[in-house]
Amino acid sequence: MALESHGLAARYASALYELAENERALDTVASDLAELRSLIAGNVDLGRLVRSPVLGREDQARGLDAVLDAGGAHSLTRRFVGVVAMNRRAFALAEMAEAFLAELARRRGEVVAEVMTAVELTAAQAEAIAAALRAAIGQKVAVTHTVDSSLIGGLVVRVGSRMVDSSIRTKLQRLHSAMRGVG
Repeated sequence: MALESHGLAARYASALYELAENERALDTVASDLAELRSLIAGNVDLGRLVRSPVLGREDQARGLDAVLDAGGAHSLTRRFVGVVAMNRRAFALAEMAEAFLAELARRRGEVVAEVMTAVELTAAQAEAIAAALRAAIGQKVAVTHTVDSSLIGGLVVRVGSRMVDSSIRTKLQRLHSAMRGVG
């Protein structure tokens, strides 16, 4: 199913990219999708809404439209999410958003860096991380940010296949493993 939904997500994202490009709304749609992806990841009820096979397509579409309307999403984003829900593909919305953002970064010549933190970043912190990544990588970087409170503190950065995990959770796990070996 993972490979199937990945291909599905890429097809939908590609179609949305072309529509957004035609409407000159790439940045707005990208912002809407990044916010939607974060909401799905961070809100248990919204996650349930997009994954529930019990809810009808109309209920999913209405619920998602209400969320997008409250967030002031662009009309193209709202129509796209409505079509996705009506086609019973809402379960792949987060992957579609990820694929759209990756395609946008690729076409702009940027490298996508995924940053996961335990708390929401301030604008200054996000810019400092982006600047440090640009300096380390040596090219433009598109930073996507998610919040995972289980990290406790610190951050996890993934660029392509490389990952740097400086989270407190991982440090505690390493310390726990090291202490098991003693004694």
